[in-house]
Amino acid sequence: MSFKRYAFTALLLTASLCSCGEKKSETEPKASAAVSSSGFDVDLTELNSQMVYAQVYDMVTKPDDYMGQKVRAKGPFSYFKDEQTGKEYFAVLISDATACCSQGIEFVLDGEHTYPDDYPALETEITVSGDFNYYKEGVNTYCQLLNAKIENTQLSW
Repeated sequence: MSFKRYAFTALLLTASLCSCGEKKSETEPKASAAVSSSGFDVDLTELNSQMVYAQVYDMVTKPDDYMGQKVRAKGPFSYFKDEQTGKEYFAVLISDATACCSQGIEFVLDGEHTYPDDYPALETEITVSGDFNYYKEGVNTYCQLLNAKIENTQLSW
């Protein structure tokens, strides 16, 4: 290949790569891919299993974009107690379309509650809503819903 042809090909490749991106505004609004008519900023209960998992992944990888938004989610109830610290964690599990992978969203119920008395049975399908927040423990970042409420009124406790 001649030098001119090589240089021209490299120039075209560079130009095409540079033109692929879109210019982002500095005042771009926060993420709201799942904005719903139900009054929630992000209502995961209205999305199919493929979209809900993608939305949760986005929330986990870009938590600043969702900080303070009203979020609603549906899935099996999960509980974990750290035996070393005594801290309890409550979550709703979100599965992908094939149910091979799941991502939990921790929630903290509004008010004072005691486990297991004030929580549903493990694996019970729940709908929970609250204010999106995240925190760090060590090197890990965790997402949670604060001031959360479990919407289901007929749960097996």
